[in-house]
Amino acid sequence: MGKKSKNEKKGKGAEKTAAKMEKKVSKRSKREEEDLEALIAEFQSMDARKTQVVETACPPPSARLSATLTAHPDKDELILFGGEFFNGKKTYLYNDLFFYNIKKNSWVKSEIPNPPPPRCSHQTVAVSQGGGQLWVFGGEFASPNGEQFYHYKDLWVLHLATCAWENIKAPGGPSGRSGHRMAISKRQLLVFGGFHESTRDFIYYNDIHSFSLNTFSWSRLSVSGVAPLPRSACQMTSTPDGSGVIIYGGYSKLKLKKDIEKGTIHSDMFLLKQEGKDGQEKWTWSRLSPSGNKPPPRSGFSMAVGPLGRAVLFGGVCDEEDEETLEGDFYNDLYLYDTAKNRWYPAQLRGNKSDKKKRRRGKKDEAGGEAADKEEVEDAPTGPTEVIKEIVTEDGTVMTIKEVLPGAQEAEEAIDDEEEEDEEEDESALVEPCPRSSAMATVRQGKLFLYGGMFEVGSRQFTLNDFYCLDLHKMDQWEVLVEMDPKTQEWLEESESDDDDNEEEENEEEAGGGAEGGGEEEEESDNEDEHEHPTATDGETLTDYQARTEQYWIGLARTNMGADAKDKKVTKVALAMAKVFYEDHAPDV
Repeated sequence: MGKKSKNEKKGKGAEKTAAKMEKKVSKRSKREEEDLEALIAEFQSMDARKTQVVETACPPPSARLSATLTAHPDKDELILFGGEFFNGKKTYLYNDLFFYNIKKNSWVKSEIPNPPPPRCSHQTVAVSQGGGQLWVFGGEFASPNGEQFYHYKDLWVLHLATCAWENIKAPGGPSGRSGHRMAISKRQLLVFGGFHESTRDFIYYNDIHSFSLNTFSWSRLSVSGVAPLPRSACQMTSTPDGSGVIIYGGYSKLKLKKDIEKGTIHSDMFLLKQEGKDGQEKWTWSRLSPSGNKPPPRSGFSMAVGPLGRAVLFGGVCDEEDEETLEGDFYNDLYLYDTAKNRWYPAQLRGNKSDKKKRRRGKKDEAGGEAADKEEVEDAPTGPTEVIKEIVTEDGTVMTIKEVLPGAQEAEEAIDDEEEEDEEEDESALVEPCPRSSAMATVRQGKLFLYGGMFEVGSRQFTLNDFYCLDLHKMDQWEVLVEMDPKTQEWLEESESDDDDNEEEENEEEAGGGAEGGGEEEEESDNEDEHEHPTATDGETLTDYQARTEQYWIGLARTNMGADAKDKKVTKVALAMAKVFYEDHAPDV
């Protein structure tokens, strides 16, 4: 027998360390989870009172993140389950179930007796067997204050033909976890990675488990080769032939000292492949080195498998950490990974072809000659380009969002300033989802569907409920199915001056009102602030309004951004604030 390589020895050592840490985390989190088990049991007892299936036409689901959006295996429908919402004071977990009819563009809420308890960061896989099944594994439940966590290790199946939930109690499955990934490989569900967290400790996993859809039994796979490092929230894509899965990216943390943690964003890729006949399978890890342009490092991206076996990656966040602060750069770009060619492609939207032809024809008539010919040259990506956007919410919060466009265009270097300005206006007219992480994504009928997610500005979190789709064959433009309404954004700030009685009263009001709307005092304050802003006069255009009130908005932007902000950036934000206010309050012309 040959000697083990250094990497194999390191792998065995990492497994032992992980086993020790798992025992340590398990002991410390046991008491926390026992506290939450009582709360979960209460939810289950309430659900147990339901005795029949109730399906109700409804508006789109409420704002949320870390839910699952899954394409129905046999119908032109999408299935949304679970998720979470945080309003600054309280964490809400869901176990509601929605069906979206693609042709009718309509939602139905399905209340089925004895569902899985509320959760987020779980995984679902849909299969056609038995009239259609939706499999759900793991996830987490959090206390209302978000300080305690319960990690599920349960396995459920929703029988789509009979509208019935079933809890599959099979021994030998993965330990409790969230942020893991699950995919189908032939007749088995593969579960990889994830993490388990208590108040003081955490552990990330890189184990791989298999659940047989034939025997309804779990097994932990023994895999040769060098495995990916422990991680959560990676991309896990089935290979075209169904013989394995591909792992990309993910996130993990290390504890450097007692109170200091360091996060790591992974950008490596691995192939887990099965060889051999049934009953004699051998599984092997191997590292992949893809060609093309890989996405910049990020976590919290959304993933789905598109036509021709191409994996689609959208958005995410890259956190910049130091000992005192954590700031994130959020993305809304798209990347395609061709599993057959092992190649990454930055995806660029083509826009509306008829509009482009009209614009180009106009340029030819006006400029003629070489200038027009250059415009006809197809765009050629030359590398990622970072763009900074300023977004202003209704309450005056200024958001600085970085996004990376897939490539700067060589052809654009040859056009003059006026043409470049027209191009920018044309591109800005294209509707697209705002940068975000933890959105829900799936593909059906060759279209990518994207729902919800979140982004942050400072300590404030914006949870979304907008809904988009993109034709992956045409790659022309996003279609808005549900538009985000900034007025529905709720954020409740903690006040140090509030006494205990007031806090209890607020908690009671939150429990009664759920995650809908803000408080009356906050509304009054917002209204007072609005009356202080200069209003537009009858017939006044946006350009005239911005010119007349520019100094006022610059002063307001300077107050929000601080004395160190550059004048050019302050002016840009000021004009954006003026535009938002004008569009919301200008009288009809």
